[in-house]
Order: sequence, then structure tokens, then C-alpha cells
Amino acid sequence: MAILFPYHSSTGDIIVRVAVSYLADQSDPSAGRWFWSYHIRIENGGREPVQLMAREWRITDGRGAVQLVSGEGVVGEMPVIAPGESFDYVSGCPLATATGSMSGSYSMLKEDGDWFDVVIPTFALIGPAA
Repeated sequence: MAILFPYHSSTGDIIVRVAVSYLADQSDPSAGRWFWSYHIRIENGGREPVQLMAREWRITDGRGAVQLVSGEGVVGEMPVIAPGESFDYVSGCPLATATGSMSGSYSMLKEDGDWFDVVIPTFALIGPAA
């Protein structure tokens, strides 16, 4: 699993795995635009379902500029992840530098109404220099 998803973190019974790909066909380094896709897998190793309600991202470019992005759910969904199941999605990130990083958290809701935050591991965004 580490080869497919080199970045991972655990919060309680929830594991978040991340794989990143630089997308040369959507990037234009000569114009100062680099683009990556990232594939996230959220695994529920617990005994009760959880629902992903919100996300918060910290995106840092190669100059150290930070952009905070937050919102409901992911890719238009607020998935319920059953015990022993996982949820996968793919999204993207543009930057004006050839390198950067992303990290963040998900706000999750248990069946009993308790809220908890799940750490998204920090992952590198590395593209070719201009």
C-alpha cells in the first residue's frame, strides 16, 4: 500500500492515504503554472460508520505563501464510510511555483453525534523547474 499511497496518517480508527501525480499536460511552467492531481483514500478501521462533513486544506507554494481552503465535504459529496470500508476521490491543485505542499484535516461525524477531526498527512508537490 505504501508504494501506491506513499503518504499516510492515522487518527484513531481512520487512516488517510495520499498519492500525488504531476500533470504535465495541464501545466505550463513557462507561464508559471504547475498542476498536480492527488488521490485520497479514507479508510474506516472502526466499529461504527462515520461521515465526512468538511475539509480544511493548507496549501503552501515554493515561496512559502499559504492559502487556506475550507468547505463542506469533498468533490461535492459528504460520504458515509461504513466500518471496514473506504472512500476514494481525486482532486487537483494548481500552483504558481514548481514545488509546494498540502496538508489539512477532515471534520467527521459519528453516528452518536460526536464530531472529530482527522489529520490529512502533509504531502509534497514537486514539478519540473521552469
